[in-house]
Amino acid sequence: MSVIREDDVVASVAAALQYISYYHTPDFIQAMGRAYDAEKSPAARDAIAQILTNSRMCAEGHRPICQDTGIVVVFVKVGMGISWDAKRDLDGMINEGVRRAYMNPDNKLRASIVSDPAFKRANTRDNTPAVIHTELSLGDALEITVAAKGGGSENKSLFAMLNPSDSVADWVLEMVPEMGAGWCPPGMLGVGMGGSAEKAMLLAKKSLMEPIDIADLIARGPRSKLEELRLEIYQRVNALGIGAQGLGGLTTVLDVKVLDYPTHAASLPVAVIPNCAATRHIHFTLDGSGPAVLEPPNLALWPKVQWAADATARRVSLEGLTRADIESWKPGERLLLSGKLLTGRDAAHKRICALLDAGEPLPAGLDFTGRLIYYVGPVDPVGTEVVGPAGPTTANRMDRFTETMLGKSGLLAMVGKAERGPETVACIAKYRSAYLIAVGGAAFLVSNAIRSSRVVAFPELGMEAVYEFEVRDMPVTVAVTSDGESVHDTGPKAWAGKFAGIPVAIE
Repeated sequence: MSVIREDDVVASVAAALQYISYYHTPDFIQAMGRAYDAEKSPAARDAIAQILTNSRMCAEGHRPICQDTGIVVVFVKVGMGISWDAKRDLDGMINEGVRRAYMNPDNKLRASIVSDPAFKRANTRDNTPAVIHTELSLGDALEITVAAKGGGSENKSLFAMLNPSDSVADWVLEMVPEMGAGWCPPGMLGVGMGGSAEKAMLLAKKSLMEPIDIADLIARGPRSKLEELRLEIYQRVNALGIGAQGLGGLTTVLDVKVLDYPTHAASLPVAVIPNCAATRHIHFTLDGSGPAVLEPPNLALWPKVQWAADATARRVSLEGLTRADIESWKPGERLLLSGKLLTGRDAAHKRICALLDAGEPLPAGLDFTGRLIYYVGPVDPVGTEVVGPAGPTTANRMDRFTETMLGKSGLLAMVGKAERGPETVACIAKYRSAYLIAVGGAAFLVSNAIRSSRVVAFPELGMEAVYEFEVRDMPVTVAVTSDGESVHDTGPKAWAGKFAGIPVAIE
């Protein structure tokens, strides 16, 4: 009989969350490397290069891959032969591990969890509580899988009760374009089929914990109907041409996972959950001999990709920027921004727009006239950093505020990630504004362009406060021009149908 100590559970969960904050799994890196080698779209190839370069930087510097360090999701198998040496219950042990991981002063992770979700939405400040799924199993060991799921990809989760005669692949193909690029492709799709509504969602989430092995599957061929379905969805989704960051390209998904479960004769519950370019999870087992030992991955597995700004990228000074300057930007053009910009996310936009709509002044020192806004909630800095990893958040959550911001605040343009809705694109054209994107999944790389940072308004909002960043050569791409052309429309259309399968070599 194994005796599982509370301290070992706490220490192992804390270590696992720190580990996955800066180490991609080797299978993901190798799959992303294959996608980079095969990619023909210059915009998508540039985005993948940023993701791979960011990944190595984080592995070497032990800083978060993405500023969104996620909601913690834990799958636990408790052996029925276990004996415990603990004062906390299992959820209490896991949440203490989460607290220690996210408050670690050497690599403090962003606290994103809010309580009272429909009303006050107060940040819990330590990223607890985790979402914990526990099951009993035979044996005398404790198996734990720890994941950190970013909000951008989690928000794109979808569920449907299909008719038993419906095609699951057809439904997934219909849903993926609706997801847009807010889940930061290339990544994985997890599909759960059967059971009940909640079981299908759980199956989809659990499937994302499995290793990326589509290259092996392609090489040996499918051996079951589920594997045939995986390949069909993989090929058809990539043929959509959505590509990295939704810019158009050959690779939208690196793998597709499918789990199923028996269901009612009248039902076909199906769920799809994407995992983003900051996919983070790890599995370990405790047997009473001490905390988990997590070996660092071999950095030699990382492809030798070093992102550098495109030689044709236009350098843009944010000081004295005019609408005439913005009107000269071309769709898909790479820009390097230098100067000062402001930040803001959902909570700040809600407050700002309430004041503007009421004709009331903004807080002292907050002025958007002639400025750009960057949709970001950064990680706290450590050591000599001026700011921690600071990649973009999904922009279409700010669509409801865009008319007010462009029409009443003096704002010139916006920076975020993923597509904008059609009404917002029309609004951008109306005000001769523009929307730029930074690469989701390249947060540490982007933060290297930030030379100073200060809070300007709403400090009580934590990571959702309004900051002023001074940036130097911050890499962005023109996603919506002043006349309303969106590369998230034109890019995928240009690359649709061009995916012919990524060449694979099994070593």
